[in-house]
Amino acid sequence: IRINRIIDIYKEFLTNECPFLLGNGKILELKDLAANVTTDMISSTAFGLRVNSLADPNNAFRSAGRKIFNFNFIRSLNFLTIFFFPQWVDYIHPKFFGAEATRFFRNAFWDVINHRIESGEKRNDLIDLLIELRKKHKGEEVDGFKFEGDDLLAQAAVFFTGGFETSSTTTAFTLYELALNPEIQKTLREKIHEALEKTEGKITYEMVTTLPYLDMVVSETLRKYPPLGFLDRVAGADYKVPNSDLVIEKGTPIYMSMLGMHYDPEYFPEPEKYDPLRFSDEAKRSKTPFTYFPFGEGPRICIGMRLGLIQSKLAIIQFLKNHEFSVCEKTPIPMILDPKGFTTTSKEG
Repeated sequence: IRINRIIDIYKEFLTNECPFLLGNGKILELKDLAANVTTDMISSTAFGLRVNSLADPNNAFRSAGRKIFNFNFIRSLNFLTIFFFPQWVDYIHPKFFGAEATRFFRNAFWDVINHRIESGEKRNDLIDLLIELRKKHKGEEVDGFKFEGDDLLAQAAVFFTGGFETSSTTTAFTLYELALNPEIQKTLREKIHEALEKTEGKITYEMVTTLPYLDMVVSETLRKYPPLGFLDRVAGADYKVPNSDLVIEKGTPIYMSMLGMHYDPEYFPEPEKYDPLRFSDEAKRSKTPFTYFPFGEGPRICIGMRLGLIQSKLAIIQFLKNHEFSVCEKTPIPMILDPKGFTTTSKEG
């Protein structure tokens, strides 16, 4: 899918659906607002559906999205099995999304696929792309991937979850920090207004991706609140840890603390402080490599990074171009993260 087409879909949604939520003196639950907005954007792109979570926050898509990220004992066993004991997967069939959410997305996906084929409707979105690939490679198998069944479903599911959680939490935490730091918010709003003047009020791909201060703000949000607090990898070769006798053998599953690295004062002085200037061009030139990795690093860096960042930046621009955000008596200060959350999420909303 062309990113420009995705931006057109998102702009249409943000322009038509979001304004009624905002107004002078309104108290907003940012976590729910961002989750509902992101659910609607990604459902439109990944499944071609208008689910309207803003008006109906308990619709089937929003409910399924909640279940994906509800972490409990059974889900934890599924994740541990998939990562540490992959040889058991074929026997016990752990569900990455959970059984109920998996059933919902499977039914929704094939309903949309079949409707598109029967009606001939074209939206130039992910569903159209998957239908085209299915026709082109029918009966083929490439590196174990079949262009049919759950292999196709997995592409839409990953697109949905990757775009949903990253964008939702990043947008919410950015607005939270801007409310706490009005000078930073003022500077960002000025930069957004200057960019909009140059484009005659139009939000374009070039504008979204070439606003340096917006990128700095979002980068600092991702430092303090990365979507996941850890990174999981499998060693590709034997590695001797410097200044120790420890050898990590090839094939060893490894968890790395992303939050631990992002809050290490050796690399990020005053780590609790929200400071977008950490990501100025000058500061980035002196940064120690591999100390900041909200999307991972290397050949397995998150494939949804570009989409997630664009979604977050589009939403932030749309919210800030006409509105200011400030704290209220219900704002949790300081932010307390949910220790039971699989992803980085606030405990109190």
